[in-house]
Amino acid sequence: MERKDFLKTMMMGAAGMTGLPAWNQFTSGLKDQERLMPVLFVGHGSPMNGIGDNEFSAKWKAMAKDIPRPVAVLVVSAHWFTRGTRITAMDFPKTIHDFGGFPQALFDVQYKAPGHPALAAETAQLLHSAHVELDHDWGLDHGAWTITRHMYPDADIPVMQLSIDYTKPPRFHYELAKELYALRKKGILIMGSGNMVHNLRMIAWDKMDQPEYGYDWALQINDKMKQYIRSGDHDQLIRYTAMGREAELAIPTPEHYLPLLYTLGLKGTKDEVSFFNDKAVGGSLTMTSVKLDTAV
Repeated sequence: MERKDFLKTMMMGAAGMTGLPAWNQFTSGLKDQERLMPVLFVGHGSPMNGIGDNEFSAKWKAMAKDIPRPVAVLVVSAHWFTRGTRITAMDFPKTIHDFGGFPQALFDVQYKAPGHPALAAETAQLLHSAHVELDHDWGLDHGAWTITRHMYPDADIPVMQLSIDYTKPPRFHYELAKELYALRKKGILIMGSGNMVHNLRMIAWDKMDQPEYGYDWALQINDKMKQYIRSGDHDQLIRYTAMGREAELAIPTPEHYLPLLYTLGLKGTKDEVSFFNDKAVGGSLTMTSVKLDTAV
């Protein structure tokens, strides 16, 4: 049976299922992994990182070799901000070029990873705190494919996206992520994609090529966030609007920050924290990324 036909068959079977039995029926075929799948928050930065051969993309490639090969990838991207929560559930998600003003080579990229409709449907059943719509229109935006095409260039691992409900407060997203924890046991890589510090209006475009150039406030709040992540003080990060003027500058809008809360919500009791790509770019953006892993 062709993979496309297989996925359609699985989706049809899942469509009539409701509740936890649906999840059990599918995942009974997925053995619990010996190693709990790590969770990532990835600072994705400029879309050009999707085709660039630089220190950031090099680390993404290295990360894929460092962690177990996933059964599937679920991305919470800053660039899918919706009313309500949705999950992509098509056989083959399209590559979305949700940006402008970049070279044609970036628009020519087609990342042809399959989706996983059955897994999407049953992941939706795991999320009891929200009604999750199965989406057949979105695809993979640049918060997802610019990273996954470096990590898994053969596009042979299913990739799905979970949207961010912009009507909900930060704590909702943190708590919702906890309901996805079972996916880690089944070898599914969950990845938040955004930036801890992201203020494009204050970017120093003339300093983009200056290594690790960051405004004082950007470096200060980035360090403070890292301290809270290391110590497990997630409540401070959930209440980021109370973190002072530096946080206001770093997070003028929430979409690039909220994926971090999804990653932190998935932290297990034995997970160790490590950081990678921990650098500032253009003054008001940081690429700081987080790995939660039991095998550190």
